[in-house]
Amino acid sequence: MYWVTPRHLAGDDGALAERIGDTLTGLGWRMWPTSRNTLLYVSPDGLRGAEWILAAYPFELGGLPVAWQLSARPHAASAMTEWNAYFTAGVPHEALADLLLALDACATPDAGFEGAEAVLTALGERGWLRDMDRPRTTATDPGFSASVSLEMLPPLIHDADPRDDLLGWQAWAEPVLGAPYLWCASFSASAPHELVAAFASSLAAPGPVPRRMLPEGAEDRLTVVHRS
Repeated sequence: MYWVTPRHLAGDDGALAERIGDTLTGLGWRMWPTSRNTLLYVSPDGLRGAEWILAAYPFELGGLPVAWQLSARPHAASAMTEWNAYFTAGVPHEALADLLLALDACATPDAGFEGAEAVLTALGERGWLRDMDRPRTTATDPGFSASVSLEMLPPLIHDADPRDDLLGWQAWAEPVLGAPYLWCASFSASAPHELVAAFASSLAAPGPVPRRMLPEGAEDRLTVVHRS
């Protein structure tokens, strides 16, 4: 077992489905398999959803298949989700789990009350740096290997607002400039900024995380604090 930093380059240890599934089960969310070979979890109030969709291979972000989709709706009977968030394999499961804990605790998961500054403030408190050219929309880790940025939405990111000129938070890790991404995440335009801030703050947390294996391509950027 390795204990490594930084978290944003630690990968998912090949256990993203299991770790997040355990988190959702612990929160009391119900799960059932779908006809698309996915696993759908729904919160007790029916307002929040999370689906393991890797087997369905719906689309890619940054050349990586999307593994988890999160969503929220204003009413349990609503067929339309208010916002969605998508995460590829390789995303640190700790950050996704903390996002789900924040989502589960929201009284109104379909709406937010904070502005975009909340995300950048959360990252700044963890030592991430604002982009000099885009200080109001983008922050990067001190090693310049990961970014969180408010960008035009990539294709296939669904939101209740149908306009095509909307901005949504995007996050990614690129251990080596020009090399394949380690993971990517995309939040649709209506995703509450405070929930994105919860994900960002956890992503940038400084403490070491345990891993049985180190992600390919990021080994040289990781610090092994100790082995057990």
